[in-house]
Amino acid sequence: MEINVEHQPSIEQLNELGVFKWEIWTKEVSKFPWTYDTQETCYFLEGDVIVTPEGGESVQMGKGDLVTFPAGMSCTWDITSDVKKHYCFDE
Repeated sequence: MEINVEHQPSIEQLNELGVFKWEIWTKEVSKFPWTYDTQETCYFLEGDVIVTPEGGESVQMGKGDLVTFPAGMSCTWDITSDVKKHYCFDE
């Protein structure tokens, strides 16, 4: 299972996806386990995170990144700088 990170996507692409209409999630510096029941796409407005999938390589992401997490992935989130992101779960 792979985390897809797109650095600095264009405003046109973000508008096409409707990113700025998605809900916002915020979280302070912390470390916690997470499992994705459905695919999530998110766009980071603030923060820095290192996400480590179970049995996989750590992936760094943060402000300005458009990220897709696959359904079924279990991972650990390590937030190193407070996060604010738009997010959308695929049904």
